[in-house]
Amino acid sequence: MFSAAIARKVVSSVCRASLRPAVGTVVSRGYRGDAPEPTLIEIPLPPWEERAGESLEIKKKRLLYESRKRGMLENCILLSLFAKRYLNTMSESQLKQYDRLINEPSNDWDIYYWATEAQPTPDVYQSEVMDMLKEFAKNKDMEQRLDAPNLEYLDKSS
Repeated sequence: MFSAAIARKVVSSVCRASLRPAVGTVVSRGYRGDAPEPTLIEIPLPPWEERAGESLEIKKKRLLYESRKRGMLENCILLSLFAKRYLNTMSESQLKQYDRLINEPSNDWDIYYWATEAQPTPDVYQSEVMDMLKEFAKNKDMEQRLDAPNLEYLDKSS
């Protein structure tokens, strides 16, 4: 049985020991900027191709889903809200532009930077739909856009 005095000494020594660095402890952490140049492996992506024989209704549903399920939250929110608002009113040509825009680039950050005009849009992606997306990203009405819409909207026309 420990007495209260012994218990205090044990707790005190454990606390003091936790404040001292252990032998061999790394005090600073490295980050990618400190690392030597990594060897990058380029993984080729298949080229984007328009889906032959896909009905407009199926294309809209697919694009709505693909707008919602992105590789990064920022695009998930931006593209899903954009698609919810505009997809049902897009022409066939606009749907093709949007499909190419969200499915051809291999990096979601590129799409985000183009939409927010942080980087110039390459000519191949500059289109009527990109102009609509850039305008939407400005959020002139100052809507609260903190999360992607619930999935219930996928089965409803808005």
